Amino acid sequence: MSADALRQLVLELWQRQADLEQRLRDRDAEIARLKGLSGRPAIKPAVKPSGMEAGTPAPPQRPVRRRRGRAGKVSKTVTCEDRVLCVAVPEGSRFKGYEDFTVQELELRARRIRLRRERWLTPDGRCMVASLPSGITAHLGPELQRFVLFQYHRGQTTIPRLVALLADLGFDVSQRQVVRLLTRRGALLAEADAVLRAGLETASWISVDDTGARHKAANGVCTQLGDDRFTAFKTTGSKSRLNFLEVLRAGHGDYVVNPAALAYMRQGGVPLGTVARLEAHPARRFPSEAAWLDHLRALNWPTCVHKIDMVRLATEAAVWGSLADHGLLPDTVILSDDAGQFDVGLHALCWVHAERLVHKLDTFTPAQYAAQQHIRSLIWAFYADLKAYQKAPDPGRRAQLRVRFERIFLRRTGFSTLDRLLVRLRANKDELLRVLDRPEVPLHTNGSENDIRCHVTRRKVSGGTRSDAGRAARDGFLGLMKTCAKLGIAFWDFLGHRLGVPGSQDLTYLPDVIRQRAAPA
Repeated sequence: MSADALRQLVLELWQRQADLEQRLRDRDAEIARLKGLSGRPAIKPAVKPSGMEAGTPAPPQRPVRRRRGRAGKVSKTVTCEDRVLCVAVPEGSRFKGYEDFTVQELELRARRIRLRRERWLTPDGRCMVASLPSGITAHLGPELQRFVLFQYHRGQTTIPRLVALLADLGFDVSQRQVVRLLTRRGALLAEADAVLRAGLETASWISVDDTGARHKAANGVCTQLGDDRFTAFKTTGSKSRLNFLEVLRAGHGDYVVNPAALAYMRQGGVPLGTVARLEAHPARRFPSEAAWLDHLRALNWPTCVHKIDMVRLATEAAVWGSLADHGLLPDTVILSDDAGQFDVGLHALCWVHAERLVHKLDTFTPAQYAAQQHIRSLIWAFYADLKAYQKAPDPGRRAQLRVRFERIFLRRTGFSTLDRLLVRLRANKDELLRVLDRPEVPLHTNGSENDIRCHVTRRKVSGGTRSDAGRAARDGFLGLMKTCAKLGIAFWDFLGHRLGVPGSQDLTYLPDVIRQRAAPA
């Protein structure tokens, strides 16, 4: 055996050993989980971030000249109250104006208001009572309700600490009252659902991600979706493509057979004869999942073909047809991190996650490390040119970038693991190069990861939810908070206007703002 062949054999054995050790660690963790043991903590390896996004800055722009002078640090949205401070001066002094000194102050005090409602007995025996003022619907005033909601969602405070804080401020509020206040917000949660529908109806692209969530002492998944105008969260019990499609239809519960659904089935591998039998049936819309499954059984729909669950695939197609029927996701690109459940419709992939696969490869020799770093440098340079193309799309440049992509990912470095990874990434060419046809689509899912961080923080602080109302309230308010931030609206002002706090700033219905800011076709 030659030296080169022996060297290659040693490298392959090292790689196999590393793979086997990882499989053993995973198997031990699974055995410990099945036995009910705590097992080793799930600590991720210390891998430094690739830094590709930060390391490929946009082309330098002409600097903007700013006026000299120190910028003020006082909020321009808060009304300034003037107080004149006098000084004792000797006779003959001349007044030279004022020297301003601005102070920002916060006033927190408990107020108890007794509303004495007149009661009258009319001659015909009816009892008439004076109406409550506008905005007063409970024994907690609108300003106190705003404070509680703001502290819980924006401040990520736990309910026991929030109750203790209110007690320190002089309020007599029980934990049960706080829980009811946080969960029974029908109008605000309805606006959060309308935000999701408005975003999906007008979005040119959406970025999606998910994370773990606990509900009723069981593991679930929270899905985030949004663009640069809105954000929505939906927590469900499973992670699957059907679950993702049900989140996308934004509350609609029907199943529709239309051209979009039929195309989904054909693309998924349903036999053409079976699709034709479904297409020929006059029934097109089904109000519930039970009615849809009854229809499939009446058609003798196959349960499994070539190890593909035909019933599940047909259900996914009917949900996809419902999306098209309700005008959701019209030619919308779905940007994800290559998780399989997100691969529906027009799909795009995150370049940062793609490069991270190369970055995390284990290398055993200087030659392997050099090959890895060379491929990374090529990807970084290509990524920088994609960012430049986004600012000035050009058909000629588009063709050059496609050819250059092939040159990078068709390379063979002699590092077998890296070569297999390049083949895998090249198979995702259409999704990775979606930006060439749709320059408005971002190259990464950093926006989704930033949005979902507040949900992860809420999970770490408070664990999970124990009721469906609590789960809906948490997802809805976090989505409204993130949407307000993207629209340039203070969450404090939003809560004040919606709760009827006197003197609050008038704010437009958020779904209307999202539709107004939709990108032109």
